[in-house]
Amino acid sequence: MAVQLILASQSPRRASLLDSINVRFRIQPADIDESVQVDEPVVDYVRRMAREKAESLGAQDAPVLAADTTVVCNECIFGKPRDKRHAMEMLAGLSGNTHQVLTALYLVNGETCHSILSVSQVKFRILSKFELENYWHTGEPADKAGAYAIQGIGAIFVERIEGSHSGIMGLPLCETEALLRKVGINTWQHRV
Repeated sequence: MAVQLILASQSPRRASLLDSINVRFRIQPADIDESVQVDEPVVDYVRRMAREKAESLGAQDAPVLAADTTVVCNECIFGKPRDKRHAMEMLAGLSGNTHQVLTALYLVNGETCHSILSVSQVKFRILSKFELENYWHTGEPADKAGAYAIQGIGAIFVERIEGSHSGIMGLPLCETEALLRKVGINTWQHRV
């Protein structure tokens, strides 16, 4: 069967979430510079990243979906940690605080583009240094924005969320389905 969508991401979480709603897709990761521009507001940054990822693939044989997820705490972007020390700093900053997780989606279908932004609030309980150290050794924080995975062990640190659980994982499914419907892509309810 033909693919319905090109996913401009190598994230296994995004692929798994798309698969869960029965979208037939092909993975084609985007390779862009993800640096924050001087004085760039976080919302503009996350939207720009999703747009540049989608547009970097050029013309394709199916619509292109790109996403970018950014963790923000006390107005600072918490990207993927550079190393253990950086991860410990981020997790200590999240400890006992509420942070935002922004996921921007950008869908290109020929000359037509659609975008949407999901914003979720995540409250962490207070974490001990012992927990931070042990969590690092699980390997989970090493490649995750904010140095944690809500779909993994990191979920035990979360007291509450407001917003999209799947958006925190990297692909807000409610918003994703709304975008896909705009370009005629059927999801879970129309599996063939």
